[in-house]
Amino acid sequence: MPKGYWIANNIVHDLETYEQYKAANAAVFARYGARFIVRGGQQQVVEGECFPRCVVIEFDSYADAVACYESDEYTDALAIRAPISEGRLIIVEGYEG
Repeated sequence: MPKGYWIANNIVHDLETYEQYKAANAAVFARYGARFIVRGGQQQVVEGECFPRCVVIEFDSYADAVACYESDEYTDALAIRAPISEGRLIIVEGYEG
């Protein structure tokens, strides 16, 4: 079964409140087996436009990735992040070649 991924690209306007978001999402990410593959770090935009922060989170399956996002716990965490950031989030199924 292919893994699932969240691919996020965002800009955070309030780092203090963003820390609250990170604390709020820790339990739900643990429950769905989320593993950070990329969490900030250096990046070089070589095509198109991008916000300054990229995150890639791996889940055991696409279904788990979707269920995590749709969970009540993540909805509560998202309510903390949404007012202090701009972003894009894609949930994608991994490739098994």
